[in-house]
Amino acid sequence: MSGKDEQDRYASMLRHEQQAWQDGYVLLAGVDEAGRGPLAGPVAAAACILDPQNPVYGVDDSKKLSAAKRAKLYDQIIRQALSWHVVLIDEMEIDRRNILGATRLAMLQAVSGLDLRPDLLLVDAVNLDDAALPVWPIVRGDAQSVSIAAASILAKVTRDRKMEEYDRLYPGYGFARHKGYGTREHYEALLRLGPCPIHRRTFLRTLDQHAAARCLEEGSETVFPAGEKTVLP
Repeated sequence: MSGKDEQDRYASMLRHEQQAWQDGYVLLAGVDEAGRGPLAGPVAAAACILDPQNPVYGVDDSKKLSAAKRAKLYDQIIRQALSWHVVLIDEMEIDRRNILGATRLAMLQAVSGLDLRPDLLLVDAVNLDDAALPVWPIVRGDAQSVSIAAASILAKVTRDRKMEEYDRLYPGYGFARHKGYGTREHYEALLRLGPCPIHRRTFLRTLDQHAAARCLEEGSETVFPAGEKTVLP
């Protein structure tokens, strides 16, 4: 995408921010998560207050960007944002609370960790009623709001880097490649090695080994939808 295209895309994703400024809000924090669906590892959430006078062009839904582009934008965002904070909630807390509860906790902690108190939270379609701040939930917000998109990049890059660390700590699962999602490689490793300490036990309950093997034989790259409860050998 050219520099002009990135600027045009940035301008098109300011609609919610511009409405908020017109409504009298000043400091806007985008809030988003990464890692609700994987079978292993933490869920990440980020809150980010961008500087409207110092835009980060190229920001978009993190899932649409290459790893290299996300890494470059991550560096720009943390350098140019007015305030940002990222939180990781581990697999034990996910199992204790369920994934939605853990995601909401991560988001609330990310907001609490900001150096500046925002006037409004722009959130990617998660209910944050107990944030004690005005909240605008936006469906597919990471593709419609630069603030949420920036938060999505911070959360995604932070979580991916953590999964790369876990790949070195727990070799054989392929965490550096699939980041804990339910790929064929991951299921084959689970059947061969069993779960490791960072696997989410509540995501691994309801499918027996024979059903898992049948699914693997079908040869699909992603064996189960993200977040579906799945396999223990």
